[in-house]
Amino acid sequence: MPRCPTSLFASVGFILVTAAATDVQAQGLVTVQKLSAPLANELVGEAVANCKQKGYIVTAVVTDLDGVRQAMLRGDGAPIHTLDNAFYKAYSAASLTLARKEDSTKAVADRMSKAPASTVPQTALPNVTYAVGGVTVMAGGTAIAGFGVSDAPGGNFDEECARAALAKIQDRMK
Repeated sequence: MPRCPTSLFASVGFILVTAAATDVQAQGLVTVQKLSAPLANELVGEAVANCKQKGYIVTAVVTDLDGVRQAMLRGDGAPIHTLDNAFYKAYSAASLTLARKEDSTKAVADRMSKAPASTVPQTALPNVTYAVGGVTVMAGGTAIAGFGVSDAPGGNFDEECARAALAKIQDRMK
């Protein structure tokens, strides 16, 4: 007896749906690069040490791209507010710089200062700052973390300490 076309179509349909579901599940995983815990800790240590050599007592924070603190070091005697400020700079570097391929909170602030005035009210975003001293950590041309330093006598000095620390570990971010 010949096979019923309905059952053939049902079998083919089941196979296609199963194959499509398997393909969708495979596409549902995302691989994300991030600094290892030891390297993130080394990075904050290098920044605090670099600033200390220059006479600045700072706090340094590394966040992953989700804004989660991965490493933090408060230099001996750094004021309590630096814990939050360094985090805000790292968080902002991890979140604000990605869409426009900017490399720091300074780049964001420079771009915003050149934008025409707007009558649209600005809504404060939690944990976001435009203060200089946040740097986007890049590996192979891809952003992998935010890095913030706080309490040198100016944001430009915070950024210098952050970039000097990054230079020391750059060859190990592969």
